[in-house]
Amino acid sequence: MKNYSIILLAAAGLLVQSCGNNNKPKTDPKEAADANNKTYDSLHAKAYPTNGRTVSGPDAKFAVAAANGGMAEVELGRLAQQKGVSQQVKDFGKMMVDDHSKANAELKTIAAHHYVQLPDSVGGDAKRLITELSAKSGADFDKAYVDAMVKDHDEDVKEFANAQKILTYEDLNAFDKKTLPVLQKHLDAIKKIKAQMK
Repeated sequence: MKNYSIILLAAAGLLVQSCGNNNKPKTDPKEAADANNKTYDSLHAKAYPTNGRTVSGPDAKFAVAAANGGMAEVELGRLAQQKGVSQQVKDFGKMMVDDHSKANAELKTIAAHHYVQLPDSVGGDAKRLITELSAKSGADFDKAYVDAMVKDHDEDVKEFANAQKILTYEDLNAFDKKTLPVLQKHLDAIKKIKAQMK
């Protein structure tokens, strides 16, 4: 009887522990994609021994960051169209949705060709920014969105320019070179909007 009680207590403990694990936060999509690509790097030769391909770490890391940023721009652009007060902010938001949706689709095709896993949704700091801006409204939203877009596109232009020195996949390099002027156009446009808001 004593052993039976111990077994029941142990089983109850496992049940409580397993139920508690269901409440753990899900892994960040960007971090998960980066981690899976690192794992894939080490296993690639075994997984695809006949095709001679390997997953380039720098290319995979750039693709994951670009995909995460691109998806965030689309979500934030939709938010700007819904919550923006200024027509300029709404129009900029539409440009973000249009341009980044197109770039995201192209990047997804390139990544699949090289067996690079991309995040399936926005993660990291970009997700936190979406949550933060979702809570704002009116002129406060416009200002916060414009400030975020200036900062984000300034960083993007630098990252895409630097990536040209490290990317090894020709198609990803071509994507980078084609996308960089678009990002610069976005940066110039949002800086102009910011200057007019003062």
